[in-house]
Amino acid sequence: MSNENNDFYVHPSSYVDEGVQIGKGTKVWHFCHLMAPSELGEGCNLGQNVVLSPQVKLGKNVKVQNNVSIYTGVECEDDVFLGPSMVFTNVYNPRSAVSRKNEYRRTLVKTGATIGANATIVCGIEIGRFAFIGAGALVNRNVPDFALIVGNPGRQIGWMSKHGHRLHFDESSKSQCPESGEWYEKKEGVVRELVVSDE
Repeated sequence: MSNENNDFYVHPSSYVDEGVQIGKGTKVWHFCHLMAPSELGEGCNLGQNVVLSPQVKLGKNVKVQNNVSIYTGVECEDDVFLGPSMVFTNVYNPRSAVSRKNEYRRTLVKTGATIGANATIVCGIEIGRFAFIGAGALVNRNVPDFALIVGNPGRQIGWMSKHGHRLHFDESSKSQCPESGEWYEKKEGVVRELVVSDE
């Protein structure tokens, strides 16, 4: 793929099919293969040995670490982090002798979510905004916004702020991120950001 405007970078060892859309400032490093039609937003970074299958969509500022394959049916919104060697799937019950290309299940990773190294995401689920999937976890069900998931099978053990810190809720069901100072509220099992007025 040509880049006459020099507004993104693709390492010479990588293959980018005609028809792939690459946003400004995106970098594609060694030994990657991007298949058409797929779409990368602005400011993405793809590490070594990354594969994007057809119809994959990545939002802005998505960071994909080494050895990650993103299969048809997967969509990542803005600011998603995919750790080294984490795994997506797109067929729930694969068999080599049975074609199931018409049974791909959609997986949505919402804004700001982190998926740790060597985690496995079973297809057909949604991972909520700013959720945090720990290294090596196996996730096979929907994940709430801000949830912290660990283990195999994955289980929720707490909540995380947008800046990636554990949230500890007090008796008023409120918690403050130690880095950003932002406040969060937990109500009926749902965590949301609190908007603090300047008045």
